[in-house]
Amino acid sequence: MANKLSIYKRVQELRQRYCEQAAGKEALLTLLDEAEVAEQVYNSNAIENSTLTLEETEKILLQVDLDRYISERELFEAKNLARVVSYINEKAEGKPLNSKRILLLHEMLISNIRDDIAGRFRQEGEWVRVGNHIALDPALIDSALAKMFVEYDAGPDEHIIKRIARLHLTFERIHPFVDGNGRIGRVLNNYLLIREGYVPVNIKFVDRTRYYDAFNEFNMDGKTAIMAELVGRALTNSYHKRLAYLEGKEIISLSEYAKRNQTSHPNLLNKAQRQTIEAFLEKGKWKIGS
Repeated sequence: MANKLSIYKRVQELRQRYCEQAAGKEALLTLLDEAEVAEQVYNSNAIENSTLTLEETEKILLQVDLDRYISERELFEAKNLARVVSYINEKAEGKPLNSKRILLLHEMLISNIRDDIAGRFRQEGEWVRVGNHIALDPALIDSALAKMFVEYDAGPDEHIIKRIARLHLTFERIHPFVDGNGRIGRVLNNYLLIREGYVPVNIKFVDRTRYYDAFNEFNMDGKTAIMAELVGRALTNSYHKRLAYLEGKEIISLSEYAKRNQTSHPNLLNKAQRQTIEAFLEKGKWKIGS
């Protein structure tokens, strides 16, 4: 519990600093959001076994030709998810999240990939497997999602980290779509965070094993501890990055920071991964504001 309370307090402190620093810097924040789209797209697609690298994802979004052949599906997975991420960055703050909104996001995500299932929930006879268990009966999806929203809205006294973790795990257990559930589930996290005045998070591909562990823990014991840990670290990482820019710090690599301060790089790396220093992962490299 001490660790949970510590991360909750830390997020609130970072959020307050962010709000103070963000005033009048909307243009910079927009640039940060736009620059982060490719990273969010790369990581979310990589978790779903896309072969695209971050560099290739960036080229696709900039409409630059790649040096190798990729499938049409992977091309649209990148472009479509980028549209969804950008839409959420722009629209989430003023629009409630409900089943209708989720269907809109799914239609944007799956168009030109599987038009026959885009923008609709699974129907009778459309069963899917989630890990080692069969997802919810299609006939129960609407009621399960309604219950998920009620549970989320009924817990305003709980910290946002725990509420997001539970909703994400619940959504993926329901698995309402034939395809695209993981990507939609991860963007819903950001929809809710932005709507409640927080910054978006980026669940990294490097954390995929731990991410899957979170689902196993939830399915076995109904616990949300691992997912809350992942969301909490992702949220502090996002604040650390934005504050480094907003506060006008010199942004350097963690290794350079270690040299300048004559300290152990492995020790700093360990602290960065645990988010006990104000380091952040950007384009696969640990950085910090100096």
